[in-house]
Amino acid sequence: MSSGGLELPPGDSSHEGGPADAPGGAPGGAPTGIAAGAVSLAGGPAEAGSAGGPGSAGAELDWSAEAWSEVRTRAQRAGRAYIWLNLIEQRLRSVVGAVLRPIYEPVHGGDDWVVAAAGPAGQEWVQRAVAVREVSRRKGYLLDSADDNVLSFLTLPQLRELMVQHWPCFEPYFDDRREIELALDELEVTRNVVSRNRALSRPVLEQAERASARLLEVLGGGAGSPSADRLPIDAVEDLVGDRYADVISVHPDRVRLQRQLPAEDLFGGARRLDAIGIGLNLLVQNFSGRRLVRLTEAGCRVRLLFLNPASSAVKRRERELGLRKGELSRSVEMNILHVRRVRAGLRDPSRFEIHVFDETPRFTAYLVEGNSSGIAVVQSYLRRARGMESPVLVLRGGGRGVPKDADHGLFATYREEFESMWEDSRPVS
Repeated sequence: MSSGGLELPPGDSSHEGGPADAPGGAPGGAPTGIAAGAVSLAGGPAEAGSAGGPGSAGAELDWSAEAWSEVRTRAQRAGRAYIWLNLIEQRLRSVVGAVLRPIYEPVHGGDDWVVAAAGPAGQEWVQRAVAVREVSRRKGYLLDSADDNVLSFLTLPQLRELMVQHWPCFEPYFDDRREIELALDELEVTRNVVSRNRALSRPVLEQAERASARLLEVLGGGAGSPSADRLPIDAVEDLVGDRYADVISVHPDRVRLQRQLPAEDLFGGARRLDAIGIGLNLLVQNFSGRRLVRLTEAGCRVRLLFLNPASSAVKRRERELGLRKGELSRSVEMNILHVRRVRAGLRDPSRFEIHVFDETPRFTAYLVEGNSSGIAVVQSYLRRARGMESPVLVLRGGGRGVPKDADHGLFATYREEFESMWEDSRPVS
């Protein structure tokens, strides 16, 4: 009997509302329908009983190794998404201030220009931002005087609302309002998940990163197209890239590399291209001869170093891979003939050099440099795996924005190795 005179239901599990009939429950209190990989922050009654033996009471507070692994993964994804969202919010705040402040501040002055720009439709959320700022002032949360303004307390949706309401003011600076709104819509999903500390799936994180990069480019804060700048430095690499020398990504095989970094983005716009390997299939089979001609005619210097198809090293490699005799050597010969035809069609063939080497092949590398930065794709040769199946390292090298340890990174190591092999190689007529 409760204090209000109402009878409480009995505590047996067969009663309606007990653990057996709880939403998502099962007999004995074991939850069902939980997504794979989800973390239970507290064990259910069955888990608590089993952990402490029959008759034990209380919740089980320990996490298993799998649970710790899951929450670390969640934290890493949320942290990466937060960096992108923070960049977008700061960039959008800067854009809104630059466009609307000169219009409203001369008339309303101080921080009242934000209130005026919000208008009656935004009166509620802008007044809430004013109140949060006052609380932050009193409690000493404003650590930087530059943040002591109402604009700094507006959230991403509120900044977007200001932009949409005053689009005629922004239209001279941005071509496509729809593209901006769609990108912000995609980011709102991620923002909602991160702000409430819920699980963020990898596809949603990748979608948010693509939307953020696109939005930063539209708002004038991006680094341009990948083929122009050899993969723009993303937010996370800019913060922690020096922990990994100049390695910016690792892929289990070349197929997954090409999903993220197509041949056009890797080689397009290059000013210098040096490649060494057995058959250089990544270049020869994924970048057309016509495109290679245009690249060279535009000023790119190309040096290609193939394994000599007549060498004993090719025969050993065929045996390692279980290929028929002469199969690999014919493939290399076809690739060399292809690039020879490309060279023959150039006005200045001296800018397109082809060499062969006779040593045991240890790795394949594509060292690509543009006007401002460079990138390298490197694979080691495994005994039983072809190049398409081997792990891939992507390295950043040369130019602006390179991590501070790049002088002692892998790009320079493979560059030095290439130059050494080139000196000992023979030209192809």
